[in-house]
Amino acid sequence: MIDFSTIEQIKDAAKIEDVVSDYVTLRRRGTNLIGLCPFHNEKTPSFSVNPPKNIFKCFGCGKGGDSVHFIMEIEQLSYLEALRTLAKKYGIEIRERELTPEEIAARSDRESMLIVNDFAQNHFHENLHKHPEGRAVGLSYFVERGFRNDIIEKFRLGFALDSWDALAKAAISAGYKEEFLIKTGLCFKNERDGKLTDRFRNRVIFPFVNLSGKIVGFGGRVLVKTDNTGKYLNSPESELYHKSNELYGIFFAKSAIQKADRCFLVEGYTDVISLHQSGIENVVASSGTALTEGQIRIIQRFTKNITLIYDGDSAGQKAAERGIDMFLKEGMNLKVVLLPAGEDPDSFAKKTNASDLQEFIEKNSTDFIRFKIKLLMEDAANDPVKRATAISDILASIAKIPDQIIRAEYIKESGVLLEIDEQEIYYQINKIRAKEFEKKPLKKVDESAENQVETSTEIDSGIGTKTNVIFDKLEYGLLQLLVRQGNEIIFENQSEQITVAEFIFAELQTDNIEFRNLLYNRFLKEYKNKYLEDKNSVNEYFRSHSDHAINDLAVDLMEEKYVLSKIFKDKKKADEQSEFELKLLEKTKNRRREQLSQTVSRVVLEYKNNIILERIRLKIIALKNDFEKNDFKNAEEIMQELKNLENLKNILAKKLGERVILKI
Repeated sequence: MIDFSTIEQIKDAAKIEDVVSDYVTLRRRGTNLIGLCPFHNEKTPSFSVNPPKNIFKCFGCGKGGDSVHFIMEIEQLSYLEALRTLAKKYGIEIRERELTPEEIAARSDRESMLIVNDFAQNHFHENLHKHPEGRAVGLSYFVERGFRNDIIEKFRLGFALDSWDALAKAAISAGYKEEFLIKTGLCFKNERDGKLTDRFRNRVIFPFVNLSGKIVGFGGRVLVKTDNTGKYLNSPESELYHKSNELYGIFFAKSAIQKADRCFLVEGYTDVISLHQSGIENVVASSGTALTEGQIRIIQRFTKNITLIYDGDSAGQKAAERGIDMFLKEGMNLKVVLLPAGEDPDSFAKKTNASDLQEFIEKNSTDFIRFKIKLLMEDAANDPVKRATAISDILASIAKIPDQIIRAEYIKESGVLLEIDEQEIYYQINKIRAKEFEKKPLKKVDESAENQVETSTEIDSGIGTKTNVIFDKLEYGLLQLLVRQGNEIIFENQSEQITVAEFIFAELQTDNIEFRNLLYNRFLKEYKNKYLEDKNSVNEYFRSHSDHAINDLAVDLMEEKYVLSKIFKDKKKADEQSEFELKLLEKTKNRRREQLSQTVSRVVLEYKNNIILERIRLKIIALKNDFEKNDFKNAEEIMQELKNLENLKNILAKKLGERVILKI
């Protein structure tokens, strides 16, 4: 492991303007430098470099971070690989901390397994080109599929001979240990005679290459199907290969996905290869397995836009339908393309040149709601029961969308397409989401009437959607106060000082409040831990954070043109100052401290107020639902809770001066 002092030395040497200028032409604008973003296509510069803070930020695609993150993005490297690249560039010797015996053993095993996989890949590839059986069977198969030699080389395709131990013998002869042949899953011990046996036999081989370009496993396709043989065989789970976290073709597609800001997902290995050969490189397949959350999150590292390309037959339609809810749940922007009947991506790509194929995809891409409505409603035809089931299925998909605004747009669109009243759709989706929320009981954080604040689910309505936008903005505002002004003192006497950060931490902890936005909540927790460790270096820590999502958020909070004073406006008093006016007030320390204290208190109070307002709304919905069912057993309890919440609301209204701080 690279020690901390070496990492700091690398970051100090790697000035952001020097690192970026190797890839981007920059020109000065004030204290910053600007240029065309290297991560997406643009004509007007939105890419900014801030030398004093040693960070970059693109206001077009949202990418940002320090010099290490820039190299990670531009070269598609891991955090450690990017550090090593910069160390080499600036002539810095890498000093590594001493590893524990367990860490040494784990690293040694992993490296040995990777080396064995490299040997196996070369063995399979040589079989394809140099062995008579490999040329006659394996290479002939790929040529018949129409694959060019450069594509065969690019994807490192190979062939496993029709032999029980061809690979095992070659590997042992070359000095590789039996232990690692078994750990990688390339071989196993035969139960009858205890001999080492090859897992892959008489199959064409598709290596799995991970994001870093390392071979972590293999997929094999049998060419002559027998009763006891599966068509496809993958490497077993190992320290290197976890099929639920691997996407076939991701290493060759990642740059293209990032540049196009879209990923195409297909089903098979040959689909990926054929599309690459046709010039469409931003494409991956789910490793011959059912789609998983881990695979979706890999795609999310490069884009939020996904297009499913499937066969036009019923099986292809069902496969597309199965993936929809998973993508929606993860917040992806989803489109679906169904190919003509009888075609799959492999066959269709071979019949079509790249430009025509791109044109077909663009013309035939449809958003998930139109696809699902067409698919399910056609099947329902004039059967009212089937139609009702289909509508429930469609609404269940919409309910999974985490973003309230996007969900609201789909509700509006589905209302038009299904010819159903929009408010009825809201009502049904609320029921679905509330049912999910019932699995996670509401948690009271303080039994006293004044502090009885509870968290709740996001329930949709015209007001509900706005409420959730308010929560996001308030949480963002609190994080921005922490990052920009966390160390500033807002209260001081002879015995103690209280900073902005300490006040916010204490207020949230008093009511045991966690942020609704999961990313913001992760950031808050980690920020608090780091602040308590060393409040003077916490921002530098986040500027260099190895987690892309956390790092991007940190840069946004530091750099985004989003001013709190524009959000929190007091109609009665002129004590809300613009950012420019705040700078003028720095000359008067006490006045600035007082104003900052008021701003921080106001944001915290408004956040708590919105929690109470939402809780009231949920209780009213619950009461309404019970009355509709003629179920009055909980009515008295709910009404008492409403009374307590109304008291809390009145207390906070007085503290807020009955001001409407945020309007959406």
